[in-house]
Amino acid sequence: MLSKENNEKLTRTGPDTPMGKLFRRYWIPAMISTELPKPNCTPVKIKLLGEELLAFRDTDGKVGLIDEFCPHRKVSLYFGRNEECGIRCVYHGWKFDVNGDCVDMPSEPPSSNFKDKVKIKSYPCRERGGVIWTYMGPEELMPELPELEWNLVPDSHRYMTRKIQYNNYFQAIEGGLDSSHISFLHRGAGGQGFMGLKKTAGSQVANYLTQDTAPKFEVEKMDYGMLVGANRHAEKGSLYWRITQFLMPWYTMIPPYEDTPRGAHAWVPMDDENVYTWNINWNPARPLTDHEIDVLKSGRGIHMELIPGTLRAKQNKENDYLIDRELQASGQSFTGIHGIQAQDSAVQETQGLIADRTQERLGSSDAAIIAARRMMLKAAQDLEEGKTPPALSPETHRVRSASVVLPEGVPFQIGAKDVLALTEEDYIRDAESNKEPVQNKAESMQDVK
Repeated sequence: MLSKENNEKLTRTGPDTPMGKLFRRYWIPAMISTELPKPNCTPVKIKLLGEELLAFRDTDGKVGLIDEFCPHRKVSLYFGRNEECGIRCVYHGWKFDVNGDCVDMPSEPPSSNFKDKVKIKSYPCRERGGVIWTYMGPEELMPELPELEWNLVPDSHRYMTRKIQYNNYFQAIEGGLDSSHISFLHRGAGGQGFMGLKKTAGSQVANYLTQDTAPKFEVEKMDYGMLVGANRHAEKGSLYWRITQFLMPWYTMIPPYEDTPRGAHAWVPMDDENVYTWNINWNPARPLTDHEIDVLKSGRGIHMELIPGTLRAKQNKENDYLIDRELQASGQSFTGIHGIQAQDSAVQETQGLIADRTQERLGSSDAAIIAARRMMLKAAQDLEEGKTPPALSPETHRVRSASVVLPEGVPFQIGAKDVLALTEEDYIRDAESNKEPVQNKAESMQDVK
């Protein structure tokens, strides 16, 4: 369990909190690029780390992320006019560009030069891999963009969604690290929704997960965060390993099943009680098939169907996630809840907005969760002492999760070594095949701030 003090430190993410300061040192996946589909389109309200912001794409296609509220009379700029490279407040016509500069103030005499003294909060944005990234930390400490594999492959190789989940971000991270719950919560759900595509592999993996429900965990600290191996008994003399990574500060990776799409999550805090859940599938070697995309869109995998025009899931706490008690009783689904992401949301949201970790009872299967808590708290403490946060270097992100059967006695770090890291050839191929332009660091500060 955690002390009340450490639970507060772990879960609070506002500007003046230890964890909030830590998170602001990383590039943040803020939005999917298609949420701002064209120049001068409708702006989007977004809340990140407790700050209410407004995202817009200006006339030149640049993305701005600024304070949602006009500094004049604190009116929401969401209702403003997105025109001629800026957002114009409809109350008195004050206009702001992507840098947060006031570029027009028609309600004041030009001779006053008042507009030159007015500026609102803004954060630099860059686009890569279909994502709008933003950086909310000190300008002089800005790192390079992450090089997560799913962010490097072409659009045709990747499918991603994001939604709002109504609980603290770390409850979601804990779910992503908890390999033991796979044997129960997702029993009958079909892995990531793809087991049916490969009947032999899928059914065999399902057997491993259901026959041995008490995996043994090994956790190793890495420069990107930590590597987690969970083994279960397989055939005589062998172990089935689910190997995943936790990449600082909020990414988890899902072990794949043969040639089915790989999976990952990002858990980005909106505030202390809500989180943007990012769900990503990709195949590094080929485009996703129509059938695979249909599976993902149907909510059978790690994605959920959303209420149109919102980031809210159709299956939610108010409707009990549309649980089917007859399906649950039949044994075909352990939960009776359709879809892996809905199952995860159900258990994470019903822990409460911020789980009270002072009351929990942890066991050996919670080894990865315990290690992640300690790592996050230490990173926040180290930052307060002036130390550089981990995993800022893009090179640390070039890793893959794995699902393998190994002989007993073979360390998973050795037996799965060849499949856990992207080779230089993999990285070069992914980077070259991604045709989207990536602005350099200087451009991001000057032109897309």
